[in-house]
Amino acid sequence: MGTLKEEKSSLEEGLLQDKSLELYTGDGSTDISGNRVLKQNTGKWKACPFILGTECCERLAYYGIATNLVSYLTSKLHESNVSAARNVNTWTGTCYLAPLIGAVLADAYWGRYWTIAAFSSIYFIGMCTLTLSASVSIFMPTECVDSVCPAATPLQYAVLFLGLYLIALGTGGIKPCVSSFGADQFDDTDSVERVQKGSFFNWFYFSINIGALVSSSFIVWVQENLGWGLGFGIPAISMGIAIASFFSGTTIYRFQKPGGSPLTRMCQVLVASFRKSKLQLPEDSNLLFETSEKGSAIEGSRKLAHTDELTFLDKAAVMSEADMISGDLSNPWRLCTVTQVEELKILIRMFPIWATGIVFSAVYAQMSTMFVEQGEVMDRTIGSFTIPAASLSTFDVVSVIFWVPVYDKFLVPIARKFTGKERGFSELQRMGIGLFISILAMAAAGLVEIRRLQLARELGLTDEDVAVPMSIFWQIPQYALVGAAEIFTFIGQLEFFYDQSPDAMRSLCSALSLLTTSLGSYLSSLILTVVTAVTTADGNVGWIPDNLNEGHLDYFFWLLGGLSCVNLLVYVLCASRYKQKKASAA
Repeated sequence: MGTLKEEKSSLEEGLLQDKSLELYTGDGSTDISGNRVLKQNTGKWKACPFILGTECCERLAYYGIATNLVSYLTSKLHESNVSAARNVNTWTGTCYLAPLIGAVLADAYWGRYWTIAAFSSIYFIGMCTLTLSASVSIFMPTECVDSVCPAATPLQYAVLFLGLYLIALGTGGIKPCVSSFGADQFDDTDSVERVQKGSFFNWFYFSINIGALVSSSFIVWVQENLGWGLGFGIPAISMGIAIASFFSGTTIYRFQKPGGSPLTRMCQVLVASFRKSKLQLPEDSNLLFETSEKGSAIEGSRKLAHTDELTFLDKAAVMSEADMISGDLSNPWRLCTVTQVEELKILIRMFPIWATGIVFSAVYAQMSTMFVEQGEVMDRTIGSFTIPAASLSTFDVVSVIFWVPVYDKFLVPIARKFTGKERGFSELQRMGIGLFISILAMAAAGLVEIRRLQLARELGLTDEDVAVPMSIFWQIPQYALVGAAEIFTFIGQLEFFYDQSPDAMRSLCSALSLLTTSLGSYLSSLILTVVTAVTTADGNVGWIPDNLNEGHLDYFFWLLGGLSCVNLLVYVLCASRYKQKKASAA
């Protein structure tokens, strides 16, 4: 009888454990107080409206500034085309470089929630400062008198760029965390929620572009027609709404604990592997050091399976005789776990894929610089209404808004039948398709410019800095193609850098994906600088003079198209050799 009772008790205990596993998340997520969370009451699509609303309003604020900034610099601060484009590219690059700061703070110390909360305040202060620079007379540049345009004073530049770079710092804390925080709402150990997470990234990008749509149409119109003070003030209010939306969902969010500094862990692997460089690796990788517990020694991370590459780093996990004798296995500067070593390996494997995103981002950067300047010298009138050149980016946004549901509801199910993959395409396939489409976008822009310059020559407008009678709507294909490319490449990057990153480095890897946008903007600035220096040698007007009618902007677009072709070939080579991450069950 005792044996039967023991078996019954053991069975009941097992059933209770199974039921407990079904009730709670399996990825280690908690509530804001650090307690385990019930699946039914938290996260999933229930929490997503607050996060998507935050992203939509924050992106409306950001694009409300970024979309038409080049026009503000040329028309109000009287900068040249090249100088304005360079300043916009540098600022945009900084906006996407700053996420490295927020990512390290989120992964190591504060967690994603509190990082977003802190940097949102900095962002809002920057938006208000920028609004003041365009509203208070002492901070506003003097208007042109006839053809004389006084330069902005140092004070005016200081206030303007203080606001812009506070915004850059603020977005640095938000951008690497919001998409990852949204993905954290889906349990990676649950097959149903894992598929839903793939859809989340699509709708996350959809929300970004709803905000961008309002900015590139309504906000740009306000700036051009009702004034820059109001045009910057509305985005500032939108940022305030974003902050309110984010805090509204606090009680139903799922939180991941910060796992300590990822930079420190990477340095520990390098130091430990160097110290043990003369030791031999065991033939059996199971002899490498790993904790005996089910979970990883790194807070908030699952164990990673060993991979047979970059074997020099494995020496950091070799247990030497000195380690055995001392019995001290807790000093990571001398002995690292396999999981810690694999974290660094993953980042190294991701690097070539990451690097190919830089050229794509340089193409993307043209929408806020060269596409706008091209549009300024085209026919922008419809009856008595003048279309702001920056408003054409609306068609990029419309393209994204069109393609997100088409991709999610139609392309994925069709692709799934052929590939057998949960999400239709792999992240790498998706990014590759986007890189190819970006080449078509540059080709479209080049063809439009060839025709525009042809008209300028035929009508004798080469020496005049005036618009050519060619409708600005001929730019629609290039904007729409960039939008289609974004759906594949940028969302593919979001998925890739979240799914393939180590659990305790997800904010950092999201920041690395954003860093490609930063470096793409810097690359665009560098190309502009080099092209201008080379093509204006010996007194030539160059490819991109202030009067674009006598330049060759089409050559610039073909140059970017050629770089994109080379980039695609490199990407295909790197993607074909990439090895996926292997994480243990939680």
